[in-house]
Formats: sequence, C-alpha cells, structure tokens
Amino acid sequence: MGAGIAQVCVQAGFETVGREVSAELGERGRTTIDRYVTRGVERGRLTADEREAALGRLSLTTELGDLAGCDLVIEAIVEEVGAKKALFAELGALVRPDTILTTNTSALSVTEIAAATPHPERVVGLHFFNPAPVLPLVEVVRTALTDEVAYEAAYAFAQRLGKEPVRCNDSPGFVVNRILIPLLNDAVRTLDEAGVTPEDVDRALRFGANWPIGPCALLDLIGIDVHVHASEALWQALREPRMAPPPRLVSMAQAGLHGRKTGRGFFTYDR
Repeated sequence: MGAGIAQVCVQAGFETVGREVSAELGERGRTTIDRYVTRGVERGRLTADEREAALGRLSLTTELGDLAGCDLVIEAIVEEVGAKKALFAELGALVRPDTILTTNTSALSVTEIAAATPHPERVVGLHFFNPAPVLPLVEVVRTALTDEVAYEAAYAFAQRLGKEPVRCNDSPGFVVNRILIPLLNDAVRTLDEAGVTPEDVDRALRFGANWPIGPCALLDLIGIDVHVHASEALWQALREPRMAPPPRLVSMAQAGLHGRKTGRGFFTYDR
C-alpha cells in the first residue's frame, strides 16, 4: 500500500518522501513504482518524460526525521493500533503544528490513533483501496476533534490525486468495510451451509448480483489474513456476529493460505 500511495502522489505532481524501516525495503518499493509507471508508458497512459518526472519526485529515507518538513504525512504501516499510536506519537513530536497527519487504516479507530499526538485536531483518516494506483475511492475520515480546515485540506488533497473521495465520520469499518466485511463473511459461511463450491459462490454473485469479481476471488485479492484482521477489529468494536471472521477463514489465515500473495487461497495462482 505504501508504494502504491507513493506512486499516486508522484504521478499527481507531489514531491514525495518515502520512509521505510530499511534501505532495502525502500528500494523494493521504488522498484515496484518504477515497474508500474514503466508499464504505463508501454500502454500509452504516460509519456517517457512523464515517467522520468514522476520518479524524480520520489526520495527515499529510513529516518523519520526526514518527514519533518512535509505538509501532509500518510501512514501505511502494519494494521496494529499499538504500532500506529507509537508512530503517531513520534511524528507528532517531529512535524510542524500545522502538518496534517493521516492514517490509511482500514478498520482501526482514527480517534484512538489521533489521541497519541499533541495535535489530534490535525489527524485525518485517508483510507486508500488496494491497489491504490487503480482503485479510485478514498474514504476521508474525520474524528470528533478534527479541525475543519485540516479535514477540507485532506479532502482536497485526495481530489488532486485524481481520486473519488467520500466524507465520513470515524466509525468501525467506515463505509466500505462496514458493508463489505459482513457480506464476505456471509459468503464464506454459505460455502459450508449450502454445500456450494467457491467457484459457484463467485458465479452466483457475478451473474446474479452483477458483481465484477466474486467474493472468494475478492478475498484472495484482499488477502485472507488482512480480511481476518479487519474482521476481528470490527467484531471487537461492534460485537455483531456477522462481523466475526468465520472459522474457515481463520484456519486459512493460520495455514498461510492468504490468497494471491501466497499463491493459494480459495483458488491457486502462479507467483
């Protein structure tokens, strides 16, 4: 997600500092961005000059302090509230008081993350969808403490990225995951209860409800482990039975059957 968001930023004309925990991981992210923008040139979506200009707007660092001069920071680390709060506490001590700090969390409380900073009114949720360079939606999430000027600036930033932002308050799952996670959980429960195959569940939703991709293929794309983590977070927040991940998904996550990224989930993929 970090590389995808950085790609969107540099292609939109923003000078972008990418911070990783190691130089090796940073270069891996740069290689990923290079590969995708080069593919854009090959497919006629970018010129060679536009590619070079975009890549020239990206600088890499392993030092958090190098973000001190940024106007807006987007966090896209591991989806664990403790790690995010620790990072935001560090960022809050480094950046200017008017810097906007944003989190790409998909299911955690933006309010709780913001509370770790000295200026929680400057914290906004910017939830991009994976893959960030392809999917246009960004959920722009406000907490009860979010300053309206900061919020509108974050919304305008998403628009300048060429995205389709939607406004929402900080609530479990925001908009898409609040609706989608229980739907996907229900689809998995149906596999066992109705004695249907993953292929047929996907065909049913594609041809019966006009979904562009079936629920099992979508779970494989999202990552079984990522979905289980988000589902557990919603279950903890809401205690609604449909939010809890089905045992079948939990077992798959524990077995390393995470979908496309591991080569096997509900379906098998070439890696």
